[in-house]
Amino acid sequence: MHTRPRTATITIDVAESSNRAEALVCMFVLALLITLFSSVAFNRVAAAVEPLDTSGRHPLYYKSLPPGAVWQSPAAVSMQQGTFQPVAFSGPAGTKFSLPLAGSHSEEEPDLMAGLMVGAVYRFRITGIPDAIGAELYPTVELIGRIYPPRGLETLYPIPINLSESDLQEALDGNLVTRVVYLEDPQTAIPLAQQRTESRPIDIPLDQDALATADSFGRPVAIVRLGSKSPPRNPALSSQFYFGFPAWAPIYKPEPMPETP
Repeated sequence: MHTRPRTATITIDVAESSNRAEALVCMFVLALLITLFSSVAFNRVAAAVEPLDTSGRHPLYYKSLPPGAVWQSPAAVSMQQGTFQPVAFSGPAGTKFSLPLAGSHSEEEPDLMAGLMVGAVYRFRITGIPDAIGAELYPTVELIGRIYPPRGLETLYPIPINLSESDLQEALDGNLVTRVVYLEDPQTAIPLAQQRTESRPIDIPLDQDALATADSFGRPVAIVRLGSKSPPRNPALSSQFYFGFPAWAPIYKPEPMPETP
């Protein structure tokens, strides 16, 4: 048995005594109304799915997005994926930092500096936390941009990842701390020199988005998320925990010259 598909149709009855031109006008008006209705409906749907107009600035994302979501978005800032960007880690006195290496971690350093790939997510380890003997933290750093220092001086101007003692304590208490590192706008930057291990963090309320705030001050280049997660006991889950173990390049500091007598 064959059945015909159900379709919705619009029928217009025209009296025989009516002028043919009037019928054509009615059909034209109906077609115009249908076109306008379809255009309005399409615009409403498009407005619902298209990203907000950011006028060429960094697209804004919610702080609750998981690591890696910013880079995976097609509206992310145009950048060179695979480029190694120097990043320097620092914290309170006594803290040490290390990156995953061959199923373990690299040598712990109090002022670790390494080349991380733009667009990747790295999970690093923090030990030697003040007033927390034996405690370890495994934050993430997501590079969503890079900086452009003079050629040959890249290691002198790394992206600084400075974590305060209060940041570490908040994470040990089970809270999530989000830090967004941004490159200051030269037109509005504070004209004060500071060392690489120094920072002037801006603490914002919980209901305010950190990435959107950083975007208003300059160009965000890195997102640091500091929580209380620890490595899984099952080795099969290590790759997921460390986001696939992205490659990184060690940066060795020059040996000090011996003093001449």
